[in-house]
Amino acid sequence: MKLEILTSNENQKLHNDIISKIRDLINFKNLEPGDKLPSERMLSEKFGVSRGNVREAIQKLEFYGILISKPQSGTFIAEIGQVAMNGIMEDILRLEDPDFKSLVETRILLELKTVRLAAQRRTDADLEKMESALESYKEKVLNNQDAVQEDLLFHLAIAQASRNSTINRMMLIITPEIINNFEKYHVCDKDQSLKGIQEHQNIFEAIKEQNTQKAKEMMKIHFNALYQYCYNVK
Repeated sequence: MKLEILTSNENQKLHNDIISKIRDLINFKNLEPGDKLPSERMLSEKFGVSRGNVREAIQKLEFYGILISKPQSGTFIAEIGQVAMNGIMEDILRLEDPDFKSLVETRILLELKTVRLAAQRRTDADLEKMESALESYKEKVLNNQDAVQEDLLFHLAIAQASRNSTINRMMLIITPEIINNFEKYHVCDKDQSLKGIQEHQNIFEAIKEQNTQKAKEMMKIHFNALYQYCYNVK
């Protein structure tokens, strides 16, 4: 898992501009469901933006069911009519940046389900990833360093272990905004971070034991302070 990808905060206006251009390209060329889009390299050259930005815009359109990426083959238009496609794209472009409370609520709803699935489906390799992220978090906290990213990498490792690609993708989408808001509101102070070490350990042990109910309860305890904090933010 590459941290620089998770923490990128590309300008929303730029992403929307790329999505608009992809929509116009589809309409101008009368592309139909199943047709293949130009490569990321060609789109980046055509739009005058980086391939990374093109990739993120495509991933967003994949999430909403507009595009489908096939390994070694390319990116294709999903089986959806042009009118519906344009309508969905317009809705995507009108979406507002999520506020802190909605991010927290979404994250809690996702993770209470995710941790149960992870406890059911985790592999030894998954446990190794979680433990590595947990140790990185512990090291940063004990050295009085910011550990927000390590905290979220632990939770993303749980999402991967759930073996639910949609949940995993949703976590990846909201993670950059969560990091930005945590830093903005100084959510993880020293006392809470120290407490988080044991809470993370308890979640990890429950997943390792494959105890789904315990895993959910440990996650609820972990989120209690965040939930209370969120509703004190003005």
